[in-house]
Amino acid sequence: MFEFLSNYARNPSGKLDSRTSLLCGLGAGVAEAVLVVCPMETIKVKFIHDQCSSVPKYRGFFHGVREIVREQGLRGTYQGVTATILKQGSNQAIRFFVMTSLRNWYRGDNPHREINPFVTAAFGATAGAASVFGNTPLDVIKTRMQGLEAHKYRSTLDCAIQIFKHEGPLAFYKGTIPRLGRVCLDVAIVFVIYEEVVKVLNRIWKTA
Repeated sequence: MFEFLSNYARNPSGKLDSRTSLLCGLGAGVAEAVLVVCPMETIKVKFIHDQCSSVPKYRGFFHGVREIVREQGLRGTYQGVTATILKQGSNQAIRFFVMTSLRNWYRGDNPHREINPFVTAAFGATAGAASVFGNTPLDVIKTRMQGLEAHKYRSTLDCAIQIFKHEGPLAFYKGTIPRLGRVCLDVAIVFVIYEEVVKVLNRIWKTA
């Protein structure tokens, strides 16, 4: 989705500036949230919470999906959709903004300069770290809104207010350290694969 949006946003020389990449990343993140991430994350969080309870009601993952849809309809798989859109949108916006900024800085006046995969990995890890610190509060809110106790909150805003009121501001950064290590590695690998796949596809299109 990002590549699709960015192809329409590049300048005549083919360069993508940081501000435009942020908007393209935001668009890609929102699309991901609505089409894939929200239903999958809602089901995953509910299933995990259920398995941690003293009397689990889901016999397995697929039984859990069936029961959620049967009891709540498809709407039940879209709990916390606002928080998910905010989280996923900001997530991709931050990552692609940082990645594009670092890539443009590295290339300088030569937009066609090749970037070593190890450099791409380092830039990706940096982008991942930035996204963790930038949107962990939204991730915490999203998780609460998709859990079995989501009924306690009237809205995404109410969830944020309740967390701040009863647990304090540090509660918005719970799990930051373990998430930091995982996300940095994940994003580094994803960007390396992404860049290499784009290179291969560009070669194929040029020779086709």
